[in-house]
Amino acid sequence: MARIEPLTLREFPKEMRGALAAMTPPNPRHAQPSTEGRPKALNTLGTFAHHPELAKAYFTFNGHLLMATTLSERQRELLVLRVSVVRDSGYEWIQHVFMARDAGLDDDEISRVTFGPTAPFWDELDAAILRSVDELIVDGEISASTWKVLAAHLDVQQILDLIFTVGSYDLLARMFRSFELEIDQDIKDLVAEHAAKAEAL
Repeated sequence: MARIEPLTLREFPKEMRGALAAMTPPNPRHAQPSTEGRPKALNTLGTFAHHPELAKAYFTFNGHLLMATTLSERQRELLVLRVSVVRDSGYEWIQHVFMARDAGLDDDEISRVTFGPTAPFWDELDAAILRSVDELIVDGEISASTWKVLAAHLDVQQILDLIFTVGSYDLLARMFRSFELEIDQDIKDLVAEHAAKAEAL
């Protein structure tokens, strides 16, 4: 049981409509994440529904990170998955496994995120992206050596988006763990479906 139960859709205050609309940025660079056969994050939304003003402010920010970031979607999902590993947030991890697949990461790469930047087969930039997460969360800053690699491949806007993506999903992981948010039933169903398909191959 969550420490505070998420509100159901029928319990959402009317202000949540505006909060959810704020998630779509005015000038998106990426398509809205697919909802077909994907987690609906109702426990996340239901938790935010307790505080619609905060939800609107955060969704405006998060909408940028999801749809208007200057990073590629693949780079964004590497960051989010690594945050979930460092913060030991199973809820955040399982939500973003589906998004990571949509962004082009295969299951081997997704699994390798758990081993971090020193795992084999990462290229120089991917390793630096993963290392930046560890450094930002543990040390509070990107080291000189990691910065050198990032700066060789990314521009200033991309580095800013990287830092703020790590910060945003670190914040979400703290909420998920503090509220002891339960895995949504649709996620459990999707995981079971994926496992069944894998066994059939």
